[in-house]
Amino acid sequence: MSAFAPAYVLALDLGTTGNRAILFNREGSVVSSAYKELTQYYPQPGWLEHDPREIWLDTCWAMQTALQKAGVTAKDVAAIGLSVQRETCLLWDKITGRPLYNAIVWQDRRTAPLCQQLTEQGHAAEIYERTGLFIDAYFSATKIAWLLEHIKQEYPPVDLNTIIAGTIDTWILWNLTGGKTHATDHSNASRTMLMNLAENQWDKKLLELFEIPLHLMPKIQPSLGVFGHTKAELLGAEIPITAILGDQQASLFAHGCDRPGLSKCTYGTGSFLVAHTGNKVTRSHYQLLSTVAWTQIGTDQKIQTGYALEGSMFTTGACVQWLRDGIKLITAAADTEMMAQRVTDNGGVYFVPALSGLGAPHWDMNARGAFFGITGGVQREHLVRSVVEAIAFQVKEVVQAINQDSGTDITTLKVDGGACQNNFLMQFQADVLGIPVERPVLLDASAQGAAFAAGLAVGFWENYTALTDSRQIDKTFYPGAGMMPAQENFSKWCEAVKRSKSWVE
Repeated sequence: MSAFAPAYVLALDLGTTGNRAILFNREGSVVSSAYKELTQYYPQPGWLEHDPREIWLDTCWAMQTALQKAGVTAKDVAAIGLSVQRETCLLWDKITGRPLYNAIVWQDRRTAPLCQQLTEQGHAAEIYERTGLFIDAYFSATKIAWLLEHIKQEYPPVDLNTIIAGTIDTWILWNLTGGKTHATDHSNASRTMLMNLAENQWDKKLLELFEIPLHLMPKIQPSLGVFGHTKAELLGAEIPITAILGDQQASLFAHGCDRPGLSKCTYGTGSFLVAHTGNKVTRSHYQLLSTVAWTQIGTDQKIQTGYALEGSMFTTGACVQWLRDGIKLITAAADTEMMAQRVTDNGGVYFVPALSGLGAPHWDMNARGAFFGITGGVQREHLVRSVVEAIAFQVKEVVQAINQDSGTDITTLKVDGGACQNNFLMQFQADVLGIPVERPVLLDASAQGAAFAAGLAVGFWENYTALTDSRQIDKTFYPGAGMMPAQENFSKWCEAVKRSKSWVE
């Protein structure tokens, strides 16, 4: 290897609440990083949008800042990997590069009536069979359909020949390559409700159902492989983009979960428990999603596909953000740990975090968030603690479903994500599950997974298992004295969930 060979891999982690760039060295360690919080737009109740131009500008800033902090140039970077918020999507003009509307975020519920209509028309079983997904406003298909209808009404006549669509990975890739590449990977495509899970291609029947022209959609490529090169003027030299993964699949990759029996849970804006299920599609009996883990070209030059089961919990870190920005019970997310520990229990208060409906295992778009059990003695610490506990309760529901589907119980929960910094939450999670919870030193597993995938794709690293085994563990939380009351409270929380589901029926 040349002494002048690139010494770093750059990961772009483009999330729901912010955009981050992290530079990794050959040891797989973080050299530098840059992060900028993303503006959240709420034009109507239940609606959530992002400005695609802000995402792109923040991505450029983060890349440039991470390189500057490390004192390196683009020529020192072997590859770029992308990890992105999934399901969020947009339309843009391929001639001008101008977005035609804000990106509609995965949490957005504006298309719930369309989903209800599709269910009533009897499409639910076929959509699940073709995509592994349940009809829900969470996924991209109804969002793209809404966007197309909106621009037809707002900007007639519309020339669809100049319009292209994509999730955030596609938008950023298109910009990174100067408009040369309109593509996505299988892990992100599998979250649109438009990809046939068995064929790993866009499903023409579903495109017809949602009235989405095929030519709008990006090319689907393996998750590990060359997607293109950054335009030279962006960072000073062309860098190959060699991995794209949905953020939860990237996290699964980072944890070394590449075969059946291995799983992880990410605590971010939402929480996502993903279990690898091997090279065949596994169907759930307990309302979990069947999805692509990642794809790559094998030694026989054929696409190798790994599949997964996923439990998607829409509102976890987002309800902590709501405590801070919405009802202003806290001033920073870190306050929740201290406040939860100030009281000995939740004071009989249970919180249902259905701020965007309920995901797995309920899939109830109409459920709404609620506090139950408030009495005169309840203080704000009890409210805060009940919100933190609700995060762990949601995860327990999904762990139970995974265990029942797989027939093999999860014996240790591998975790990552920003909310994992909360020691109270992690201990409570171990108590309510009755199993150890393993927290790594680096909580940005999505970025780490994208970097690992990009580096492996270009031979920067050669041994996946050795790479993932080298990750350091910060702390393992074991079930303790709080296990029995935590599990008793879980039963009461389940009752609260039932009541919130019936609220608007």
